[in-house]
Amino acid sequence: MAVPVDEAIAALSTFSLEDDQPEIQGPGFWVSSERGATTSPIEYVDVSAYRLSLSEDTKAINQLNLLMREGKEMGSVLYTYRSCVKALPQLPDSMKHSQADLYLETYQVLDLEMSRLREIQRWQASASSKLAADMQRFSRPERRINGPTITHLWSMLKLLDVLIQLDHLKNAKASIPNDFSWYKRTFTQVSVQWQDTDSMREELDDLQIFLSTRWAILLNLHVEMFRVNNVEDILQVLIVFAVESLELNFALLFPERFILLRVLPVLVVLAASSEKDSESLYKRVKINRLINIFKNDPVIPAFPDLHLSPAAILKELSTYFPKFSAQTRLLTLSSPHELLLREAQDYQRQYLIINHIGAIRAEHDDFSIRFASALNQLSLLRSMDGADVEWAKEVKGNVYDMVVEGFQLLSRWTARIWEQCAWKFSRPCKDPVSTESNDTASFSDYEKVVRYNYSADERKALVELVSYIKGIASLMQKSDTLVADALWETVHAEVQDFVQNTLATMLRTTFRKKKDLSRILSDMRTLSADWMANTSKPDSEMPAFQQGGEESRANFFYPRPVAPTAAQVHCLQYLIYEVVSGGNMRKPGGLFGNTGSDIPVNDLKQLETFFYKLGFFLHILDYSATVAMLTDVGFLWFREFYLESSRVIQFPIECSLPWMLVDHVIESQNAGLLENVLMPFDIYNDAAQQALVVLKQRFLYDEIEAEVDNCFDIFISKFCDAVFTYYKSWAASELLDPSFLFALDIGEKFSVQPMRFSGLLKMTRVKLLGRTINLRSLTTERINKVFRENIEFLFDRFETQDLCAIVELEKLLEILQLAHELLSKDLALDSFSLMLNEMQENVSLVSYSSRLASQIWTEMQNDFLPNFILCNTTQRFVRSSKVPPAPVPKPSVPHAKPNFYCGTQDLNSAYQSYARLHSAFFGLPHMYSTVRLLGSRSLPWLIRALLDHLSNKITTLEPLITGLQNALPKSIGLLPFDGGVAGCVRIVQDHLNCWQSKSELKIDALRGIKEIGSVLYWMSLLDIVLREVDTSQFMQTAPWLGLTPGVDGQVVQFQDSEDSPIISLFKSIATTSNPSFSNPSSLRVLSRQAEAADLLYKSNINAGSVLEYSLAFTSAALDKYCSKWSVIPKTGFVDITTSKDFYRIYSGLQMEYLEEAVQAQPSRHGMLGDSIAWGGCTIIYLLGQQLHFELFDFSHQVLNVAEVEVAAIASAHKNPHIVQGLEGLLEAMKKGRRMNNHVFSMLKARCPLEDKQACAIRQSGAPLHRIKFDNTVSAFETLPQKGA
Repeated sequence: MAVPVDEAIAALSTFSLEDDQPEIQGPGFWVSSERGATTSPIEYVDVSAYRLSLSEDTKAINQLNLLMREGKEMGSVLYTYRSCVKALPQLPDSMKHSQADLYLETYQVLDLEMSRLREIQRWQASASSKLAADMQRFSRPERRINGPTITHLWSMLKLLDVLIQLDHLKNAKASIPNDFSWYKRTFTQVSVQWQDTDSMREELDDLQIFLSTRWAILLNLHVEMFRVNNVEDILQVLIVFAVESLELNFALLFPERFILLRVLPVLVVLAASSEKDSESLYKRVKINRLINIFKNDPVIPAFPDLHLSPAAILKELSTYFPKFSAQTRLLTLSSPHELLLREAQDYQRQYLIINHIGAIRAEHDDFSIRFASALNQLSLLRSMDGADVEWAKEVKGNVYDMVVEGFQLLSRWTARIWEQCAWKFSRPCKDPVSTESNDTASFSDYEKVVRYNYSADERKALVELVSYIKGIASLMQKSDTLVADALWETVHAEVQDFVQNTLATMLRTTFRKKKDLSRILSDMRTLSADWMANTSKPDSEMPAFQQGGEESRANFFYPRPVAPTAAQVHCLQYLIYEVVSGGNMRKPGGLFGNTGSDIPVNDLKQLETFFYKLGFFLHILDYSATVAMLTDVGFLWFREFYLESSRVIQFPIECSLPWMLVDHVIESQNAGLLENVLMPFDIYNDAAQQALVVLKQRFLYDEIEAEVDNCFDIFISKFCDAVFTYYKSWAASELLDPSFLFALDIGEKFSVQPMRFSGLLKMTRVKLLGRTINLRSLTTERINKVFRENIEFLFDRFETQDLCAIVELEKLLEILQLAHELLSKDLALDSFSLMLNEMQENVSLVSYSSRLASQIWTEMQNDFLPNFILCNTTQRFVRSSKVPPAPVPKPSVPHAKPNFYCGTQDLNSAYQSYARLHSAFFGLPHMYSTVRLLGSRSLPWLIRALLDHLSNKITTLEPLITGLQNALPKSIGLLPFDGGVAGCVRIVQDHLNCWQSKSELKIDALRGIKEIGSVLYWMSLLDIVLREVDTSQFMQTAPWLGLTPGVDGQVVQFQDSEDSPIISLFKSIATTSNPSFSNPSSLRVLSRQAEAADLLYKSNINAGSVLEYSLAFTSAALDKYCSKWSVIPKTGFVDITTSKDFYRIYSGLQMEYLEEAVQAQPSRHGMLGDSIAWGGCTIIYLLGQQLHFELFDFSHQVLNVAEVEVAAIASAHKNPHIVQGLEGLLEAMKKGRRMNNHVFSMLKARCPLEDKQACAIRQSGAPLHRIKFDNTVSAFETLPQKGA
C-alpha cells in the first residue's frame, strides 16, 4: 500500500541530515564561469522597449563588454606565459647534422606561442580603435545621441583597465621577448627554403616593435583617441566620475575601487597631454584632489604578484608624453621604493593588517551576532501565519541591511589583504635571516617578498583575517535560500517606494513646471513601477505600505519578490543622471554637485541616495556570485612573475604563503588560532578555481594540486604530532604529584594550557580541490601509528638500559595509556592493550613470553645477576662498584622527539628527576613495576626461566665445590681455646692455605653462590609484591563471591545461600519478567557468565607462595648433589674432623672473603654483598646442614673463642689488648653471623624442614597452595636420638 505524500513528507521531516561537525572551514561553493546578474544576461536587448533612444549606447556597451571579456582572456595568456626556450633541447656536437631538424621543430613549437602574441597584438589594436571611436562618438559638442550612461562609463573604464594591465604585463614579462628572439632566429634559419616570406617578415617586425616598445598599447590608444577630434570632454567626465567615486566611497566593492585607482593616472596623462586640455581639466578637478588620491594609495594591486604605482606610471609616461612632463607637482610624487623612512612607516601602519586586526575582530564579532539575530527573526517570521505587515517589513529590511553590511565588510577585509600583499611586494625584506642552519646565504626575490617579509604576528593576523572572511562567507552562503525572498522583496519595495511615492511627490512639487524633467521622471515611473502590486488585492485587504501623506494615499503597494532587471537599473541610473546633469557632460562640479543646478538640495540628496542604491541592487540579487567574488583569496598563491624572474620551475612549499600560514598555526600552538588551521587551505581551493575558470590553465591547477597533496600530507603529520604532544603533555601533567606541584614556585610551567583540538578531530568532510577528505579518519590512522611507534621507542630505549629503568618504563607507559584514554574520547583509537601486545609480540594465544619479559630475563642473566649486589638492610640490589661490569652488547639509545617521552621539555625534566631516584638500585618499586608490566601471562615464564637458571647455576657449581673439597686437608679439627683468637685465625689460615692455588675456583664458586642468592632474594621480593596484589584483588572480589572472615583469620563461605551474591543477583534478574525488555535471553547469558566468573575467581583464592615454590624447586635441584655435598657418616655419628660437606666449603669461603673485607684490597663484600649469605645459607639449610654449620663454622668458632677470651680478661681486670688488630675481622664475623641467622630464620618460617611443603605455578601465573613432598636426607636424621 502506497504511503500518502503528506505522511511521507512528515516522516522525512523528522530525519536530521546534520552531524556534529563544526564549521571551521570556508564555504564549499563556487559560482560557474557564466556571467551573473550584475550584467544583463540578454545584453540589454530589452532596453529598446523603454523607448529612451539608447540604442547607440546599448550597442556600445555590449561591444565594450565583449572586448573586455576577450581582453581578460588575453591577460590570462600573458600572465601565465612561461618561457618555452628553457624546455627546448640542446644538441650535442655528435648530432650537429640534425641541426636543421631541430630548428624546424623549435620553430613549430614557438610559432604556436607567437600566434597567441600576434592575436594579442591584433586584439589590442582593434580594442584601442573601438574604444577611441566610442569616446569620440560621445565627445561631440552637439548632442545627437543619448549617452553615455553610467553603465557605459563603467564599461569604458573597465576596458581601459584591461588595456593598462595588458601593457603592464607585456612590460614585465622578460620571457616574451626572449622567446621571440629565439623564434626570429629559428625563422631566419627555416625560411631560407621558403618563398614569399616578405609578408611574414613584415608581420614579424611589427610584432617585434610591439613587444619591445614599452607602453605600446597605451601609445596606440592615444594615437587612436586623437586621430579625428579631441576626446577631452569624455576623458574629463571619466576623471570626474573616478575622483568623485573614490572620494565619496561610491565604489561599492573593492574590485571597482582598484579599477578606478589603476585607470586614474593614465586618464590624467591622456587628458593632460596638451596645455589647453590640462587647464580645462584642472578647472573641473583640482590637482590637489588628484595628489591626495595618489598619495593615499601609493601601491595599487593589479595581479597576484604584480602591483602598480601611480607615481611610477606618471613618471614613466612623462617620457612618452612630453607635454605632460610639465606637470611637476604630479611628477614629484614618490614611488614606493623612494619613500622616506618616516613616510614608509606611516604607510606601513595603513597597509599592514596587524594594525587593524583589533577593529576587524570587533566588527566580525558584532556582525556575526547581529546577522544571526536577523536570521532568527526571519525564521520566526516565516514560521508565523498572519504576521504584522509592518513588522515583516522591518524584519526583511533589517536582513537586507545586514547583507549590505556583510558585503561591505567582506569587500573591505579582502581589499586589505590585496593591499598588504601589494605593499609587501613593493617593499621586500632587505636583510632576510634564515631559520635553517643549512641554508645558503643567497635568497630568491620571492623569498624576500613572502617568506621573510611576514613576521609571526603578521602571519597570525593574516590567518585570523582569512578565517573571518571565510567564516562570514560560510554564514552568509548557508542562509542563501533563507534570505533570498526577503532581499528581493526589500529591493522591490525600495524601487516601488521611490518611483511610486518619491517621484510622485517631486512631480507635484519641484518639477511641476519643468516639462522636460517631468517627462524624464514620468519615464522612470513608466519603466519600473509595479502597478500590479496595487491591484493584486481588494481595497479592503490593503492596509500595507502607505507613503507620502494625504495626497498620495492611493499609492498602496504590496512588496513582491520581483527584482528589477539589469536593464531597468541601467535605465534608471541613466535617467537620474539626465535629471541631475541635464545631459551636459561639461556641467561644473561633480556628478551630484549642485553647481549650476536649480534642483533643491533635499531632492538632489534623494536622487543621489537612490542612484547609488541601484548600483548595489544587482550585487545583492547576484548573492552567491557576490559572496564568492568578495571572498576569493586565491591570489595569495600565484607567483608567475617571480617564477620567471627567479628562473626556477617552482618554489618550495616553505615559500608558499598558504602553507606558511598553516605551518604558523601549527607551530605557534596558539589556542585561539588552532581551529582556523584549515582556513588557509581555502586559499588553495580559490587558487585552483581561478586557475581553471579564470586563467584557464591546466598546468597551474596541476601545480596547485601537487602542492596541496604535499602540504596536506605534511599538515596531517604535523597536526597529529601536535595532537599527540598535547594529549601526552596533558596526561603527564595529570600524573604529576599535586603536592609536588604545590610546593614548587615554578609549578605553573608543568601545567598544560588547554587547546581546542576536539572541533578539528570531528571533521569528517574537509573540502579540498573538489575532494572530500575525512580528517578524522586520517588522524585516527596516524595517531594509531604514532602510539605504536611510541611504544616501540620506549621498549627500544629500555633495551639500551639496565633493569633499574623498569620504573621509568612503567611511568612512561602509564603516561602513554592516559594520553590514549583522553584521546579516545575524540577518536576511535585501537585498544591500548592490543597495541601494547602487538609491540611486545605477545598477540598469539599460545605465546606466554613477551618482548619485555625476554628483555628482563636477558638483563638479569647478562647484567643484573653478575654485576648487582644485595643490601639486605634496604632490600635493594645495587650495582657493584668493585666488579668490572661484564661487557654486555647493547644497542645505541634511539633518538626521538620530546613528545615520545612526556610531551614537553619541562615535563621531561620533571619525570627524569623522578626516574633518577630509582635508577641506581633495584627494589620493591621496580618489582611492582615488573609485575604490573608483565602481568599474569608473562610472569610465570620469567619465573620458570629464573628457576632454570638457578638449577643451571647449581649444576655449574658442582665441579667447583668438588675441586675445593678435594683440596681441603684430610683432617680439620675444632679450634683450641688456649690458642686465643689470633691463634685460631692462624690455624684457620693454615687449613685454608690449600686453596691458594684454587683462587679461580674460589671466585667462581662465590659468584655462583651469590647469583643463586640473588635469584632467591629476587623471588622473595616478587613474593611480597604478589601477595599484596593478591590481597588487593581478594578484597575486591570477596563481597561478590560471598566470602567472609572466620575464626583464626580463615576465609569461609557465606552459608545463607548456595550461590554467591553475584550469581544470585543475575539469576534474580533473569527470572524477573519485564515486558519492556526486548531481549530476555541476554540476561540468562549474563547469569551463566556470572557462574563462570565465580568459579574462576574462587579457584585463585588459595594462592601459594612464589618464594616457597622457588625453595622447593631449589631443594629438588640439590637432590642430585646431596650425596656429594652432604655425605652420611658411616659411623652414624657426626663427623667432626674429616667432613667435607658443603657447609665446610662455604665456611672456608666465608672466612676468606671476610678476611679480605677488612684488608686494604678491593672489598670482597662490595663484590658479593648479602646475596652470598642468602645463597650459601639456603643451600646449607635445604641440605639439612644448618646445625652442622652453626657448630663447625670457622667464624662461629673464632667468635666463641673471642667471647671466652674477652670474658677471662675482663675477670682479671686487664685491658683486652690481646685481640688488638683483629677488631675489624671480628666485627665482620659478627655481621656475617647475624646475616646468616636472619636468613636461617626466614627459611625456617617459609620452608620448615619438619613439614617440608612446596607449591606450583599455574598457567595463569597464580601459585597453587602447598603440597607435601618427601624430605631430603638431613643432618637431623644422622644425629643420635635422645634415649637411644
